[in-house]
Amino acid sequence: MKRLLNSLKLMLGLAPTRPAKETWTPEAKEMHAYKKSAEQVAIRREAIKEELAAGHSSKKWKIRRWISIITINLLFVISYHFDVQLVEGALTASRFVGFHMADLNSALQVTLAYKHMVVNLVIGTVTVFLLWWALGGRTFCSWVCPYHLVSELGEMLHLKLVKMGLVKDHPLDRRLRTVLYVIFALLAFATGYTVFETINPVGILSRAFTYGASLALLWIGVLFLVEVFYSRRFWCRYACPIGLTYGFVGSLSPVHINYNLENCLHEGECRKVCLVPHVLEITKMGYADDVKIQVGADCTRCGMCVDVCPTQALTFKVKGLDGML
Repeated sequence: MKRLLNSLKLMLGLAPTRPAKETWTPEAKEMHAYKKSAEQVAIRREAIKEELAAGHSSKKWKIRRWISIITINLLFVISYHFDVQLVEGALTASRFVGFHMADLNSALQVTLAYKHMVVNLVIGTVTVFLLWWALGGRTFCSWVCPYHLVSELGEMLHLKLVKMGLVKDHPLDRRLRTVLYVIFALLAFATGYTVFETINPVGILSRAFTYGASLALLWIGVLFLVEVFYSRRFWCRYACPIGLTYGFVGSLSPVHINYNLENCLHEGECRKVCLVPHVLEITKMGYADDVKIQVGADCTRCGMCVDVCPTQALTFKVKGLDGML
């Protein structure tokens, strides 16, 4: 329970801290002591040099993610333009073969705005809640959200410009996302209008793909430019309340990224590629209080850390199943 609470606090914007040694498990204490021995330090340094020279990096999970995002969003387009009636609407609210589905954050905004929840919204919300609890809440962000692809492209450009010395990243306070979450909820309740939905990139892009472009795409352009020239992954890291909603849902999900202290080289490549690197502070030397740890609630399960880890210190795991994905 303590680990879960700390995970939620971290998701809400609390800065990661190094756990006190007295909180380490006996197995973790033994492993940390072993890794700090002169012999192991030398071995690990050599292994890190070899790894960086080899440039180990798989694209297995990245390819799977891109296929998932494109396929799911394409279903809306095909269903509408060919009148298949498989999926109707947009990602914020839809019908799947006639069955209502509702994005959890959108459902919350509508409920606060109208002060009640209609039956169809209840059914759709419960269905989506169970789906994303099973898959791991923020999986939505990296496996379904169309803005994720836009943001990932923006990140690629941003990193190239940083390497060239043309721009530099401006990290913001992660508590901003929590503040915006509360502000949008209060605005919906006070005004009777779902204010957030007017700037929600998920809804804007989903509707644009299916029904055609609108002026709202200018907002997507603004976000893209901010992420390329000013702050890496600005929207997803510091602003989007959807990520927070799904983070709560997936905090007890059976699907998660598992960290194995014994296998870790602590070279930090996983944190460099992570969308939310604060969840991987446990990979730093002396930050893991146990040998095996489930990565926190804010993890998007994107698999980028799994792709770059050469020693399988980070792997996908499903609770109750011994095998890794």
